Amino acid sequence: MSDSPYRVDTTPRLAQWRIESLSAFTYRKSDPFKMGLWNWYLTLERNRQLFVKLYPEASNVTKEQPPIASFIVKIVSFSASNRKAIVHPGISDRQLKSNDYFIWAVDTFAGKFIIDVEFLDLKIVPPSGGEPLSIWTGFHTEKHSPLTSLNSLSRMLTDSIHTDITINASNGSIGAHRAVLATKSPVFQSMFSHNLQEKKLSTVNISDMSFEACQAFLNYIYGNFRADEFLTHRLALLRAADKYDMSDLKEACHESLSEDIDSKNVLERLQMAHLYQLPKLKSGCLRYLVYFGKIYEINQDFNLFLLRADRELISEVFQEILASCKGFW
Repeated sequence: MSDSPYRVDTTPRLAQWRIESLSAFTYRKSDPFKMGLWNWYLTLERNRQLFVKLYPEASNVTKEQPPIASFIVKIVSFSASNRKAIVHPGISDRQLKSNDYFIWAVDTFAGKFIIDVEFLDLKIVPPSGGEPLSIWTGFHTEKHSPLTSLNSLSRMLTDSIHTDITINASNGSIGAHRAVLATKSPVFQSMFSHNLQEKKLSTVNISDMSFEACQAFLNYIYGNFRADEFLTHRLALLRAADKYDMSDLKEACHESLSEDIDSKNVLERLQMAHLYQLPKLKSGCLRYLVYFGKIYEINQDFNLFLLRADRELISEVFQEILASCKGFW
């Protein structure tokens, strides 16, 4: 990584600009950084107050599809013994352009500080018009399912056409087809090929999944998945993908979970990444916690994590913290 004072560090949905010093009556513009479909800039201007500005780069993409952004901006100040933050109330669904930007005036900071921008959502208006749509919703499910266009196959599930196996979830049952399940999962194939209980009784018990999560699981298998359903049940789908050896679904969950890490879910996802050996997700969680300093915002949750998490994982976290001590601060 470059040590340029203009570099903005990014991880999915989060950008940070680290400022070592900023003299009075100074203007500074960051290097461009990528978030969503757009390149963005941050600028700082210090007079009697500190002015923070955020806007997308002037380009054909911005002109044709200006971002409708929801985000939270923080200014985090460091001293030898204290870390404090000023938090903007937040911006929701505001369209930004290179000449129609976000600006925030705050009292000036002394010493080193970070401009922290957490993008909650980025939307665009479809070319055909209508309501703005999130650029992040549903991407990974569409990318990974090879069955999307097979409407006749999905109808076999939704209309219960000639089902020959019953899936028992924790709070309901769904009819399915052995051949379809066996095609997608070697575990199901083994169940139905050998003289096991599932073959004898024509039932599969998935008692660790709710009916709704099981429906999402089968919808994925049959190519009838829905983006909102997938996003709601990603953790349950990850567990099922690992249990039934479905590498495509596991990778879809892995990529999707890596794209919206935040302070509310980072510790749970870190543990899931460790349990299911998801290197991209684990690296993203550790980077979010340590390099981007979010560990300081969740002290109570992190203390509970230290009491409950796997010892090997805790060791990895502290190794990351020690390595970061040699960095910026």
